[in-house]
Amino acid sequence: MKGKHIFGWWSVIGDMSMERKLLLVFLIIITLPLTFISVFTYKSYSESIQGNTIAYSEKLIDQMMDGVDDYIEDMKRISSMPAYVNDIKQNLIRSNRYYEQKEIMGGKGGRASLSPGDFDLLLSIQRGIEGNISFINNIKRGANTVYIFDAHGNGYYSAKDGGVRLDLNQSYEFWSQQTKDSSGEALLFGTQSFTSNLQSTRYAFTVVRKIVDGLLNPIGLIAVEANISNLENRVTELDKVTHGTSLIVDEKGMVVFDSDKKLLATDVSDSELFKRVDGKSGSFYDTVNGKEFLSIYSSSSKTNWKAIISIPVDVLMRDVKVTRNATLAATLSIIVLALIISIIHSFALTKSLSQMIHLMKKVQGGDLDVMFRVRRRDEIGLLGHQFNRMLARIRQLIQDIYRIEEQKKEAELHALQSQINPHFIYNTLESIRMTAELNDDIEAADMISILGKLLRYSTSDLSGKTTMQQELGYVRNYVELLNCRYPNRFVLEIDVPKELDNYSIIKLVFQPIIENAAYHGLDDNKPQMHLSIRCEMTERMLLFHIKDDGCGMDKITSERLNEGLQKESPPKKSINGGIGMKNIHQRVRLHYGAAYGIEVYSELGQGTDVILSLPLLEPELIRLTD
Repeated sequence: MKGKHIFGWWSVIGDMSMERKLLLVFLIIITLPLTFISVFTYKSYSESIQGNTIAYSEKLIDQMMDGVDDYIEDMKRISSMPAYVNDIKQNLIRSNRYYEQKEIMGGKGGRASLSPGDFDLLLSIQRGIEGNISFINNIKRGANTVYIFDAHGNGYYSAKDGGVRLDLNQSYEFWSQQTKDSSGEALLFGTQSFTSNLQSTRYAFTVVRKIVDGLLNPIGLIAVEANISNLENRVTELDKVTHGTSLIVDEKGMVVFDSDKKLLATDVSDSELFKRVDGKSGSFYDTVNGKEFLSIYSSSSKTNWKAIISIPVDVLMRDVKVTRNATLAATLSIIVLALIISIIHSFALTKSLSQMIHLMKKVQGGDLDVMFRVRRRDEIGLLGHQFNRMLARIRQLIQDIYRIEEQKKEAELHALQSQINPHFIYNTLESIRMTAELNDDIEAADMISILGKLLRYSTSDLSGKTTMQQELGYVRNYVELLNCRYPNRFVLEIDVPKELDNYSIIKLVFQPIIENAAYHGLDDNKPQMHLSIRCEMTERMLLFHIKDDGCGMDKITSERLNEGLQKESPPKKSINGGIGMKNIHQRVRLHYGAAYGIEVYSELGQGTDVILSLPLLEPELIRLTD
């Protein structure tokens, strides 16, 4: 189908006028290089922009993540300060001892039942711990809240902006459970939402660490909490440079920060975006709501957080589109200018052909007495001279065709008249047969009868076509005639399906092969020669094996015979005047196609197998016999 389509377009181009062909050639010569250069430039520039954007964005993301890592490392160092501040540890030990005594006495140590001495003790502990917390807050900007808990969950804190968790007890239970199996190392928790004492929802990420005494016994817990505003400034600067939106997620798929602040502290582990962020860094294209984005990501080796920035492709390719439009405009301008020049030039070149085209139209209408006036010796003049010679040759050929047609009619008449001769021979043979029967010579009468059938079959039906049943009957008659000449020397076996009785076949394809076997393959040392015709059906063709058990031939002779069959020289008659093997082969190929014919296989002393291949007709074309 594709080849026909291409051939159709080629025919359309071939049927164009010379003027249009010249225009087409000029346009192709100019358009193809310009188009190639434009496409190549646009593609190279686009790939360069995308590659540079990816490399630059990855560098910016790495720088941002390095800043975040440094900030978190500072938070971890702050969380380790209670281990070096003896005042904090001593006050935590005092707090633990006080609440342990209260538990022994059966109370929880509530403030409503405090004695004046207890109040002074707790106030002293609180001032000692919270004073150190205020000092810690002043060390690191952005560490908005620091919580220190004793071993009983009593919290001490100091917040710069007053944003203290209302769910402090639940937070302590969570942090305490997560750090239970730790040995004092700092643990990082991603962004969590909480309600502050100012009745506002806030988001923060936290570093939590156990506080241990000199013997590494846990005496408390410290939580250093940072507001997401510390990330917002860095992400905003990154988005401004890349014109994209950023997303920071932890290794579990929880959102630490996003530019729109719509996904804070939510789980996106099942999202397609998180699943595609695999490895330390990389990039990929994604389509969201019909809009294409270039997503670039990088991971922190310290926190395992991943920063993902999504840049709209239309924003990324904005400058590329400007360059593309400018290149396209320039290309179209050059093509239009080239078209104008081509029209003028092609008109000047084809003007000289107008007269010849006019004369050709007259010739097409049947006027062969025209003549082109040759005025120049250029290509047009040579073409006109050849045109005049062609017309003269056409007139001569028309006269020759008239003469040949007259000769053909005369030959057909002679062919019809020659049909009288075979009928005369049939009648004569029938008279001889009747005479033999009258003289009681039954054997001679049978031989004459068989000979008449053979002669009638071979000379009747000038079209040369018959059915499989009639062709095989002709073979049987021929072998029967052979046995009359050589009594009981030949045994014929035919194994052809009855379904092929009405198979249409050209005449005289089996009998010449049988005749060749009988005259050239007969082994005088054997009392009988067995001949067989067997049909083999394949998916594509019919294979007829015509075998004999005669003397056969050697390999060199059989190869020479097969090579002779494949040559294109005209077929010759056999030595005795009959139809030879090559004649059968070429008739089959001419009638059915080059894929069919005969092939000879033989071994010396083992007989010969001649394989005749014929087309396998469609099932509905084979008329099944009852």
